[in-house]
Amino acid sequence: MISPLQRFAKRFVQKLATGVLIAVLGLAACGLWLFWRDGGNFDATRRQFLAGLNNERQQAQAELVVLGQHMAEMQAELTQQQVRAQEAGRAITGLRDLQSTWERLFGDREQQRAYAEQLKRMEQAKHEAEVREVDLQQALVRAQWEKDGLEIELGRLDRRIHEAEAGRSRVVHYLMRAWDKARWYIAAVLGLYFLGPTLGKLLLFFGLARMIENGRPVQLAGEQVALPQVGEGRTSLEVVLWPGERLWVKEAFLHESDKGLRERTRVMLDWRVPFTCVVCGLFDLVEMRNTHAGPESRVTFAPDGDPSMELALVSVPEGGSFVLRPRFLKGVILDGDGRLEIRRHWRFFTWQSWITGQFRYFEFAGPCRLLVAGRHGVRIERLKDREGQEPPARRANQEAVIGFTPGLEYRPVRAGTFRAYFSDVNPLFDDLFAGPGLFLCERAAPKGKAVGARKSRTGRRGGVLKIFGI
Repeated sequence: MISPLQRFAKRFVQKLATGVLIAVLGLAACGLWLFWRDGGNFDATRRQFLAGLNNERQQAQAELVVLGQHMAEMQAELTQQQVRAQEAGRAITGLRDLQSTWERLFGDREQQRAYAEQLKRMEQAKHEAEVREVDLQQALVRAQWEKDGLEIELGRLDRRIHEAEAGRSRVVHYLMRAWDKARWYIAAVLGLYFLGPTLGKLLLFFGLARMIENGRPVQLAGEQVALPQVGEGRTSLEVVLWPGERLWVKEAFLHESDKGLRERTRVMLDWRVPFTCVVCGLFDLVEMRNTHAGPESRVTFAPDGDPSMELALVSVPEGGSFVLRPRFLKGVILDGDGRLEIRRHWRFFTWQSWITGQFRYFEFAGPCRLLVAGRHGVRIERLKDREGQEPPARRANQEAVIGFTPGLEYRPVRAGTFRAYFSDVNPLFDDLFAGPGLFLCERAAPKGKAVGARKSRTGRRGGVLKIFGI
């Protein structure tokens, strides 16, 4: 079994190798474009390239000379300001000596006022000199940094000029030119590749998700008096087919049946939604009808070759309904010749729809019985009002939700922890159901198998189907 450290090391090596590949392909593409633009005239291009390098060196050398002169001027001014501050300090000391207590009491008052004004001017001059001295010292430090940068740039240009004059292959020449042209673009692409997903997830989890949680929930109907009855999930399910009832079921889930049931082929579950039926495999169904007047018949359902799948029967009474994702539907039992009533709800103007990516909902109206299947089991969550407490609410993984009663308020809430979302164990949003009612969902995958893995597989099959409620 691979440890978490080994998985991290493997992913790191893979990302590093991909990053190197991105850089190499970027340089190669830019080099080929430069070669194509030059028309293959390597010698003329190399001479032009060498002339450009010499021009850059001359400009850098000129900037270094100008900077040196400016630094010398600032150093001379700094010395002047230091001398000025020292002279002002000595003048201030002398003026303060002349302002003794005896002179203030018995001396010439006009002279004392002149000393005070001169002292004030000297203090102002000293302050200005000290402020200017600090500014010059900071400017000299910045200029020294700039000088160091120019000297480093000159050294780099000297090396490149030497390499260009010594002669090199076309491949190296165009790779070096490509590096000059595209290095910052490649650095930006690599930064987005390595840091973009993490920064994006941080922004979504701590920013957008907080705002979405407070959006208006989806509620497809008011509170229902007659709620569906749901049996416990089983790997094999036996159902009674009463006289006059019809069964439409996918052949892969029909295990055995009593003798005497009239059978034929049902081309499509409902011709009003042919695209949904084709995508969900609800076509070419087995239709069975109990035509006996007296005894009931029994039919056994079981998944074909998938031991991890469980089946459950949802009995929707007359006047009730159940919102169901058709991909979980495997069979329908109807009474008599009644038509299967499927109500379609579109929701375009809610945050919930745009975030979850689901704009259509299928509501199956009773009376009917729905055979549903879920991998790793089917879990029933019943929400009931309790006196003196807040309305009941419970969350579930988006990809695991099978169906719910339409009276429930249905909204997205942020995943429980950032770690689960970041490691793709959980999607960004879970579904929160509030109010009296019930909903069905698949059980958690055993032995730590991430629900996110199922999400990625579903996405590869076509995540766009979720828009249509499938």
